[in-house]
This record gives sequence, structure tokens and C-alpha cells, in this order.
Amino acid sequence: YQVVCIVSGALNNAAAKKWDLEAWFPGSSAFRELVSASNCTDYQSRRLRIRYGQTKSATTVPYVHMLNATMCATTRCICAILENHQTDEGINIPLALQPFMPEKYRTFIPFVKPAPIDQETKKQKKSKDQKPKAGEE
Repeated sequence: YQVVCIVSGALNNAAAKKWDLEAWFPGSSAFRELVSASNCTDYQSRRLRIRYGQTKSATTVPYVHMLNATMCATTRCICAILENHQTDEGINIPLALQPFMPEKYRTFIPFVKPAPIDQETKKQKKSKDQKPKAGEE
């Protein structure tokens, strides 16, 4: 994975700083965003009038600073885990996830049938082999 600090020109009005957490996807040879987090300073709290340290004697009370983050893109995380831990026989379960897996699949999840793309390739090859060649009939 990698953490990327987003350039200021790509930020929205609310964010003073933004970070993206990206995972490597071997299938597309690219990093893709999983989570995004921004420091919005007091931009949002001014509009919402959220302050801290309010007392009757205070003349000016500062606004709170706010963070804004997306939840983890669950399906994208699962895809990253599957792509990075896939073998010819199945999926190796990362150590950090093993305590949450059922005992039967704690360390490895085997494939139970061939990949659909393999079956399609075989069908195409078989139909190609059965077609008569030019000049043969």
C-alpha cells in the first residue's frame, strides 16, 4: 500500500490537506484509492457554528477543527486482498485476517471450480479447431 498526500490544486474548498490510502492491484498494475481523509480545519465548523471552550465571560471562542474521511471501500479492499494473495490453487489468507476466519479456512481458501475465463478460452479453442480450414471441405 501507499499513502499519498494530495496536491493543493486537487483539493476542494473545505480541505486544507488530504491523504489517500492506496492499495496495489496486480491485475491492472496500478495503485487504487481505498480511503480518503481530509483536514478541513475550521471551514465546516464555522458554517455549523461549532465552537469549543464556550464560557459566559469569553468574548471570542474558537471554532473546532474538523476531519473528514471516507469509510474504507470494502469491495475494493477485498479485491486488493484477493489479487495480492491469489495462487493457482486458491487464496492465502493474510496473517492479520486469520483470527477472523472460520477454522476450516483460517490460512487458505481453495478454489472449488475452474475460473470462468479458462472455460471460455477452452470453448473458443475447441470451436476454432472444429472449423474447416480454407480449401478444406
